[in-house]
Amino acid sequence: MDFLMIMYFLPLLYLLFHLYKTVDQWRDQGCYIMQYECFKPSNDRKMDTEFSGDIIMRSKNLGYPEYEFLLRAIVNSGIGEETYGPRNIIAGREESPCLADGISEMDEFFYDTLDELFNKSGVSPLAIDVLVVNVSMLASVPSLSSRIINHYKMKEDIKAFNLSGMGCSASLISIDLVQKIFQSHKNVYAIVVTSESIAPNWYSGNDKSMILSNCLFRSGGCSILLTNKKALKYRATLRLKCLVRTHIGSSDEAYGCCMQKEDDFGRLGFHLSKNLPKAATRAFVENLKELAPKVLPIKELLRYVVLFTLWRMINGYVKGIGKVESAVINGIAKSLGLSEHDTEPARMTLHRFGNTSTSSLWYVLGYMEAKKRLKKGDRVLMISFGAGFKCNSCLWEMVRDMGDGNAWEDCIARLPS
Repeated sequence: MDFLMIMYFLPLLYLLFHLYKTVDQWRDQGCYIMQYECFKPSNDRKMDTEFSGDIIMRSKNLGYPEYEFLLRAIVNSGIGEETYGPRNIIAGREESPCLADGISEMDEFFYDTLDELFNKSGVSPLAIDVLVVNVSMLASVPSLSSRIINHYKMKEDIKAFNLSGMGCSASLISIDLVQKIFQSHKNVYAIVVTSESIAPNWYSGNDKSMILSNCLFRSGGCSILLTNKKALKYRATLRLKCLVRTHIGSSDEAYGCCMQKEDDFGRLGFHLSKNLPKAATRAFVENLKELAPKVLPIKELLRYVVLFTLWRMINGYVKGIGKVESAVINGIAKSLGLSEHDTEPARMTLHRFGNTSTSSLWYVLGYMEAKKRLKKGDRVLMISFGAGFKCNSCLWEMVRDMGDGNAWEDCIARLPS
C-alpha cells in the first residue's frame, strides 16, 4: 500500500521538485555591479585644442577646406582642453602606426583599471569566473582577453570572451552576455573590460565622411566587476533591472551607415554616411517599443503623452544626431524634454574626456556619482548606439548610495564651469 501511494504521488513530487528548481534558478538571476573603474590616462597624454590643431595641420593629404572643416568641428564639438590621446599620435606617428601601438595603449588602460578594481573590491583575480573584453577596432592573437588572463594568472576554467566590431554600444552587449551566463551559473564573479583602440586607427586621407572621427574620439575605458552572488547583493552598487537590444542590420541602408572601410585611394578609415540619423532614429524607436513597457508604470503607458513624446523624439532626433557631438546632446535633450541639469553629466563627460566610444556611458555614471546625485532606490537608464546598426538600452536600480572617489575626483569641484 505504501509503495502504491509513493508511485501515485511520484509525478506530483517530480513536478514540485522541478518547480522549486525553476523558482530557485529565477531567484538567482540577479546581476549586480560591485565596482567599476573609469580610466584616467597620465597628464602627458592630454590634448588641448591648440595641440589638436597642430596634429591636423601636419597631415600631408589635407588642404585648406579640410583644415577649416576640422578645426571648426573641434571648436564646436564641446570637447575641452584636458582630453587624452594615444602616445603614438602625440609623438607624431599617427600615419605610421604599428600593432605594438595598439597593444601598449590597451595595456596601459587594462592594468591601471583592473589593479584598482581588484584593490578596491578585495576580489582576487583568481576568483573571476567570466571575463568579457570588448575593443571594436583592435584584434590581436592571442586575444586581448588572453592577455589579461596571462598577466593576472587567472584560473584555467575561466570563461573568456573577446568581442570586436561591436562599436559604441559594445559595453551593454558585454553586460547582456554576462547576464545570460548568470542565468545558468550560480555564485559567479564576472569582469567586463570596455574600451576602443585609437592608436592604430588614424585616417590619413581627406574624405570628409571619414576624417571627422580623427577629431572627436579620445582615449578612455572602463573595467566593471559584476556578480550574481546573493550574499553580496547588499554590498553592490547597482542591480540590473532589464536590458533591451535592437539590431536593424537587415537593412542595407542601416548596415552601411557606419563602417570601417577604405577610401578611393585605399586608405583605411571610419566612414559615417548621411543615412546615420535615419538609421539611429529607427533603431531608437524600435528599442523604445520594447523598453517602455518594462520600465514605465502601466498608468503612464496608457497616457497619450507617451505617444506624443515619441512623435517629438522621432522628429527632433533626426535633426540633432547629424550634427557634431554637443549638438547631438542638444537634439536629444529637446526631443525628450530634458533640462540643463539632466544633460549636464553628458556635456561634462564630453568636455572632460571627449567621446571615448563604448566607455562614455560609464564616465557619465562616474560624473553623477562624483556629484553625489545617485541615491539608494534611484534608477539609471543607459542608451547607446553602435555600428551594425544597433541600439541597446538597460535600466539599473541603485542598491545603495554612491559617492566614492573616481576618475572625476581631481576636477569635479570646478565642474560645470
